[in-house]
Amino acid sequence: MLLDSTICAIASPSGEGAITIIRLSGNDAFTIAGKIFSSKNNHHLSKLPSHKMVYGYIKDNNQILDEVLLTTYKKPHSYTGEDAVEIFCHGAPYIQKRIIELLIENGAQQAREGEFTLRAFLNGKMDLTQAEAVNDLIQSKTQLANNIALKQLKGTISNEIAAIRKKLIDFVSLIELELDFGEEDVEFANRNDLLKTVEEILAYLEKLIGSFTLGNAIKNGISTAIIGEPNVGKSTLLNLILRDNKAIVSEIPGTTRDVIEDTINIGGVLFRFMDTAGIHKTSDTIEQLGIERTYQTIHKAGLVLLMLDATDDTTKMLETIKTVSEQLNNETKRLFIINKIDKLSGKDLEQKKIFWQQQPYETLFITAKNPKILPLLEEKLLTITGIQSYNHEQVLVTNTRHYEALLRTQEALLRVKTGLQSKTPEDLLTQDIKQALYYLGEISGEIAPDDILHNIFDNFCIGK
Repeated sequence: MLLDSTICAIASPSGEGAITIIRLSGNDAFTIAGKIFSSKNNHHLSKLPSHKMVYGYIKDNNQILDEVLLTTYKKPHSYTGEDAVEIFCHGAPYIQKRIIELLIENGAQQAREGEFTLRAFLNGKMDLTQAEAVNDLIQSKTQLANNIALKQLKGTISNEIAAIRKKLIDFVSLIELELDFGEEDVEFANRNDLLKTVEEILAYLEKLIGSFTLGNAIKNGISTAIIGEPNVGKSTLLNLILRDNKAIVSEIPGTTRDVIEDTINIGGVLFRFMDTAGIHKTSDTIEQLGIERTYQTIHKAGLVLLMLDATDDTTKMLETIKTVSEQLNNETKRLFIINKIDKLSGKDLEQKKIFWQQQPYETLFITAKNPKILPLLEEKLLTITGIQSYNHEQVLVTNTRHYEALLRTQEALLRVKTGLQSKTPEDLLTQDIKQALYYLGEISGEIAPDDILHNIFDNFCIGK
């Protein structure tokens, strides 16, 4: 990546529109833009104050191409930390394309995915967690995901990592000071105090690591599989949740032969509901394929809603639970929904509820045809997934890269803890502490190998 080049790209969505924004950033941004832009008052772009917008024309070989507004940003007071220009032109595809061609003809290069934000990172305008938050903000689909991305953009994760790193740097400095005075048998660091510090950091790391399940769910949504035997009301429930006749509902068993899915926002979280083929023994080849896909869906789901028929006997229901549970990971959250309670007498329903209250299962009794149960169901979903208990002041880890780095940091510090307890030599302790610092540095970008940068910024859109 050559930071001495000047890059350009369309920063607004592709296609026709009222206005398109074209970005230009780099040392020659003002010079290149000035070659194709003519203001009404003949302003020289380099002499304009930063953040100044002017009106004028884009010219193509002295012919007016478009009437535009142009904004200048002088380094370091720009998004990238470089001289930058933004052109607000009309959104005709031809105009967009031609302006980009003119910029390139006059010395600019086409920007790659995320290159503007990469330059902002490399120029110290933000750290790596904040750069990733920019992408999260662009891709956020709910208010809650938007709020968390904004908090991370403001540096919530950065501040937490910086605080941990400072403690560890102070820690390793004291130990290395002792090593410098090793022959004089001087102790600068009390071992009990060091152990207490490591335990405090480990406790906080555990909290951050534990927040990833919720953070990831808020950021990426929750894949929710609706499963059960044929004709227990899976499709009826899907239609109720989506408030739409998405799935065919029929008294004929085996109507659903493939996975039907759609998304809906519940409590600020995107749930991706998947109605699946009924689980049962069949000789029908098509149904067998549908059931295989049901099991594939179960393995990928973060939440499983197992529907049971309230009119079935308890033994059959428990066997179904056992069969499905064998397919679930321990981390998969689950809710057992006992449907068709309208077909039970008051006494039978009461007995069923008493029995299931004594079982170690999270259950909900409903009639899926009754829309009045929807608020209760949604509240149950938010409670099971942990959204209901989310404190908006809480720092959440939402990024898989951060999560994995925190796990490696935790492993290194657990070795430090064991070493302090077993009186491991100081030089060995410092190796593990430095390893922990390395992993934390990867999160914030203080240590940023090229492959990490490429993996991050290749997921950005061009123009950002």
